[in-house]
Amino acid sequence: MKFQVERDVLAQAVAWTARTLPNKPALPLLAGVLIIAEKNKLQLSSFDYEVSSKIEVQANTTEDGRILVSGKLLAEIARSLPNQTVQANLNGSRLEIKCGKASFALPTLPEDDFPSLPELPKLSGTINSELFIEAVNQTAIAAGRDESLPMLTGVRMEISENKITFAATDRYRLAVKELFWNPKNTTEEKALLIPARMLSEAAKGFIGTKEVSVGLAEGSEKLIGFYAETKQTTSRLLDAEFPKYRSLLPTEEQEGVEISVSELLEVLKRVELVAERNTPVRLEFGKSELTLRAGAGDEATAEEIIAIEYSGEPIEIAFNPTYLKDGLTALNKQTALISFTTSARPAILIGLDKDGVKDESYKYLIMPVRLAG
Repeated sequence: MKFQVERDVLAQAVAWTARTLPNKPALPLLAGVLIIAEKNKLQLSSFDYEVSSKIEVQANTTEDGRILVSGKLLAEIARSLPNQTVQANLNGSRLEIKCGKASFALPTLPEDDFPSLPELPKLSGTINSELFIEAVNQTAIAAGRDESLPMLTGVRMEISENKITFAATDRYRLAVKELFWNPKNTTEEKALLIPARMLSEAAKGFIGTKEVSVGLAEGSEKLIGFYAETKQTTSRLLDAEFPKYRSLLPTEEQEGVEISVSELLEVLKRVELVAERNTPVRLEFGKSELTLRAGAGDEATAEEIIAIEYSGEPIEIAFNPTYLKDGLTALNKQTALISFTTSARPAILIGLDKDGVKDESYKYLIMPVRLAG
């Protein structure tokens, strides 16, 4: 094998295929990226029996071949190379890489036992890339990290005619996003649970594309595929029951406060400086001001006031500051509407458009922290 390729092209291709490689693979070869060079093209792929990735890029191939090398190491090397043409050559059992005055030699892995990639499921519909990326970013932040609770580590994807709903929760917060897509079959209705990490990494890789195609495997095959331009990825679905989240969303009108997202974030970041890890920040809503407090007793304390318009009864409610910041940032709006009923019930964050209209396509529910006394 021998090929030449531009450094940026190689770095982006390797980053796409190596993005979901396992940190502790069951077999060493599952940490590899398979490179196939033929007909002036490079095809890079990875697969750990759960998630697969593949991309095809242009290259000058003077000698065809295929090899398997450590994906994360290759990604780090490609990212660090000078911005020049990369020359790669298989010399015995080592892949030699030269770029400018830099040179590396990577040992190859036995690729004969590398698993075949699953077939990409047939097209079910398409989504505007920007809308898809935003929806994933807005919901995946609320997914859990505890692998012992697999039902919380995924993003639920509900398909109903021309609408998709993404939802994720870690029990302390819930994010729900609705958006429209272009289904191939408008009668198809499904509910899937997709690993949140895979979905987030795919969304990052699709930045700069125009449209994301979605493929759903038929029958008992629990597989979903996403592809855009020359990039494609598949994932096994999580076989777990997602919580019945819709009952958590309030149906009655709640007290609400409109507030500048940037101002609240700025104040929140200052006040939380004195908060110990896993301790809340208190928000006291009064008639004309919102007071944020953190710290107590003999420890460091902080307090800051924001002017607001609020017509309800005074209320003090406490939140995990990280969860609150995540929700405010995910709104992607200049103004937020924070709605609540009591200090012990969840609050809802909704964004407001520039003309003051509620954007109810995205809702971020956050559980309050119980205050002592």
